[in-house]
Amino acid sequence: MPTYEYRCTACGHAFERFQKINDPPVRVCPECGEKAVEKQISSGAGLLFKGPGFYATDYRSPRPGARPGKGDSEGKSKTSESGGVTPDE
Repeated sequence: MPTYEYRCTACGHAFERFQKINDPPVRVCPECGEKAVEKQISSGAGLLFKGPGFYATDYRSPRPGARPGKGDSEGKSKTSESGGVTPDE
């Protein structure tokens, strides 16, 4: 259910109501009792995503040649028999 913003044109009181979409709009001001309430246009609230899977990096496949992130066990270098450093395969 959305939250609607209202403002009384008689006293200037601004308030919000949590209503169903098909509920009739509020007409009487809870502050002064006048029938001078108007529904306001608002930007709305932002969405809040909880849990895994909502970030751009969650579904991204590793790029060829990309360096692993901090804390990854993969991609650590190991020393070859010749003394050089070779990346994990």
